[in-house]
Amino acid sequence: MQNIPVPPFRKLRGYAIDPSLSTALLTSQVNELVYKVNWEELKPRDDGSRASWPSGEYLEIVDYDPATGVFYEPVNLDDPHLLAQDGYAPSVSNPQFHQQMVYAVVMTTIKNFEQALGRKILWAELIPARKQTPDQKFKKALDFGFVPRLRIYPHALRQANAYYDPNRKALLFGYFSATPASKQLQLPGTTVFTCLSHDIIAHETTHAILDGLHRRYIDATHPDTRAFHEAFADVVALFQHFSFPEVLRHQIAQTRGDLKRQNLLGQLAQQFGRAIGSYGSLRDAIGVTDNAGNWRPLVPDPRDYETLMECHQRGGILVAAIFDAFLNIYQSRVQKLLRIATGGSGLLPAGELHPDLVDEMARTAAKTANDVLRICIRALDYCPPMDLTFGDYLRAIITADFDMVPDDTHGYRVAFVEAFQKRGISATGIKSMAVEDLVHPLYPIQINGNEVSDEAERQLGLFLRDLKDAVGYVEDREELYTKTKQLIRGTKGLHNQLRASFVAGSNEAAFCELTGLMFPGNKTTTEKLGFEYAYRTTESASYAIGNVWLANRVTPDGSIVNHVVITLVQKRGVRFHVNPDTQEVSVDERSFFVPDKISREKWGENHIIFRGGCTLVFDLDTLRLRYAVKKDVNDRERMIRQFKFERGLLGDVSDIYFDSKEMNALAGPFAFMHSHNVMNGDNHVH
Repeated sequence: MQNIPVPPFRKLRGYAIDPSLSTALLTSQVNELVYKVNWEELKPRDDGSRASWPSGEYLEIVDYDPATGVFYEPVNLDDPHLLAQDGYAPSVSNPQFHQQMVYAVVMTTIKNFEQALGRKILWAELIPARKQTPDQKFKKALDFGFVPRLRIYPHALRQANAYYDPNRKALLFGYFSATPASKQLQLPGTTVFTCLSHDIIAHETTHAILDGLHRRYIDATHPDTRAFHEAFADVVALFQHFSFPEVLRHQIAQTRGDLKRQNLLGQLAQQFGRAIGSYGSLRDAIGVTDNAGNWRPLVPDPRDYETLMECHQRGGILVAAIFDAFLNIYQSRVQKLLRIATGGSGLLPAGELHPDLVDEMARTAAKTANDVLRICIRALDYCPPMDLTFGDYLRAIITADFDMVPDDTHGYRVAFVEAFQKRGISATGIKSMAVEDLVHPLYPIQINGNEVSDEAERQLGLFLRDLKDAVGYVEDREELYTKTKQLIRGTKGLHNQLRASFVAGSNEAAFCELTGLMFPGNKTTTEKLGFEYAYRTTESASYAIGNVWLANRVTPDGSIVNHVVITLVQKRGVRFHVNPDTQEVSVDERSFFVPDKISREKWGENHIIFRGGCTLVFDLDTLRLRYAVKKDVNDRERMIRQFKFERGLLGDVSDIYFDSKEMNALAGPFAFMHSHNVMNGDNHVH
């Protein structure tokens, strides 16, 4: 029998943007492309229903339409006829193509994350409720559950919405009848399928991936937290546009290389935006379209960051900053091409650009966009595990790029700082917005005269090297998950190793300053300060290891970066005193409480669950800690800010977020953030 090698890719046809571009003569020729996704063996999924859908390593498709009670016929992507013609041709009316389109875009998005992070993607864990017994309240937790595949429902909703459901670990896509503002924009009554929009699919997939990386980023502790979720999902969708060569060349030619002009590359979900009554796309990173259909470029206004609280509008500030940085880097890099093409003047003559110039400018734009996207994704490993602000993210971007490219010859880091500063976004706790001040300081640093001993750090480094040897070459994601958890929770695991090396003796004070955690002492003192005692420990305040990730990355100069990223988290209950006359808020120092020991009804109105912790980045080659990015669990200013935000005292958030019970009824915070705005006719949805 002939030994035929496994193909590296599966080629699948799809829309580059969405179906609306195929109905316009100007864009119809560039809107259909072939996605190249990593080859995997697809197994039919059979759950006892009348249909079976493809199931791969990362996702499974369940194409059931609850509005009609119909199971759509599954696509067989391994059918020889489909393999021979790169899957089904793009079609609005073919449910099997809808399944193919979703699969292609989700797998493309996953690949971009894995290439940037240097590891396999894991979906957010299933988190069971703690069991409570009469004699031992909340003292034992079930293990978290591995989620092998994200479930995708291409026709889950008959409404103008799509969302990631963190409870079901699923993407749900809707379809609806268009109600455009003008017949010239779109035919009223046309059925719009969100599962056919590259931007919506990539956006929702990013929500799911980000939830697996940083579970606490969905907590509404600051105006920036959920705004970041929305902004980051938009950024990924936008920069994936630049991986579509035909679209990119077309738009370079149309704008004569000036991507600061109105173009498709900076717009998100064009069909969806017009179908719900907007005159332009759902969101635009570089401009805005008014009700007369006139487009104008966005002008940075620092006041927006002070006043805009709705998560999509606020997220738009971050998207605009990142896209602005990209555009400035791109323009700087094409200046050489323009000088060559114009004999040194830099002024292009009238008429169409030479095709060779278009190709070179498109290649530069694609390379720059890919660089920016990877920097933005890598920055997630340098962010604190909760309460993320845009300023925190800027520091993470600068540090992530510094780690990979110490010599910033193209000015990427300066471009990011400039774009953020123009929008009034700054980072706290630094002397200036200079690039060197924004990079997180390398450890070791003096902390109130305390310093972790070299031997303690070395011992932990050796443990982490053993962890790398145990899981560094594991290909199976479930095995990777299981072995990592065993190394964290075993009797000689990371949790106990951290305590033995740091949370004891002479290293404790330095470790607490470094990480932002607290270990007050005996049980009485610990619980009086609002911490649980001895959960997952034996004789100290409780803390959790949120994540342990291996990151193996190749720098542009060909060297290998081997890091381990660890997140540590603590929580405590905090009560506040609110002056009824002045509404001034202060921490009630005498009334901290252990959250899991007192029923929610007894906490009182003026309370919050407050979390602190850190992200530790270890270098496996030197066995040394490299960075510690913390959110102090004893930060009174942050406590008051979170309380004010949750109570709507930093702006009107009453119309943005429900309480936890209402959120669960709506199947998760992303469903709410998207669908609520649709119902209110807000064009900043998705």
